[in-house]
Amino acid sequence: MKATILTDIEGTTGALRGTAARAGERRAMDGRAGNRGAMMRRHGRHPDHAGTMKTTILTDIEGTTSSISFVRDVLFPYARRALPAFVAAHGQEPGVRRWLDQVAAEEGGICQDEVIVETLQGWIDQDRKHTALKALQGMVWEAGYRHRDFTAPLYPDVVPALHAWHAAGHGLAVYSSGSVPAQKLLFAHTEAGDLTPLFRGFFDTEVGHKRDADSYRLIADRLDRSVGDVVFLSDVVAELDAAREAGMRTVLLDRLEDYPQPRTGDAANGHARATSFADIRP
Repeated sequence: MKATILTDIEGTTGALRGTAARAGERRAMDGRAGNRGAMMRRHGRHPDHAGTMKTTILTDIEGTTSSISFVRDVLFPYARRALPAFVAAHGQEPGVRRWLDQVAAEEGGICQDEVIVETLQGWIDQDRKHTALKALQGMVWEAGYRHRDFTAPLYPDVVPALHAWHAAGHGLAVYSSGSVPAQKLLFAHTEAGDLTPLFRGFFDTEVGHKRDADSYRLIADRLDRSVGDVVFLSDVVAELDAAREAGMRTVLLDRLEDYPQPRTGDAANGHARATSFADIRP
């Protein structure tokens, strides 16, 4: 607050003394608040948001917002077919080379790019969750989206729910084994248009494996939320187990299109269950 200017010297001096005293009081209060904030952070809570912000919703993609069949029947085959030509054309670019070299090193020092590509294609067939593979797939898919070889279909209940949650003040974020660029491409090229402005953050396995509780703690920290203020949505029980271990709330998405046999009772392992985003009350 700006100081008030008085016309007589004695008044001015008194006002300055009063201002200095109040400033000292404010510094003391700020110090106490800082100590409280540090204590809250040590206990996993962020003081600026405690009790004021609505739940942040962290969602998986495959089997949660989009059908498993889209990834396995459209995206994976497209990447498998396009990888040889993509690596031949872009393999010496630094952003591509780093991932190819990582695969080569892990596989005993492969020297030929053709062999690296065959290894990657084998990983696609195995649905291996490898960061290098996911990064390269994302680059290949970018061309497919750009050329409109495909768009990303979402379950019909997803788009209305995302818009409603965003409008209600819930933060939205994505955590998927697909690379962050691939996640952004998917949500930027949906049949409902570009949905990326709805999201506060995108996370992939560079923050850690999805079955590791520490990954969820790190995501909460990067979102500037306590783990207890985040709900994780996924179709994979083991991922939900890790999120719950970290302290997040969890919801099992049991999409009938992907899981014809309902997963209830022991199969849900204690997680809340929903067949649609419309059933979720964050």
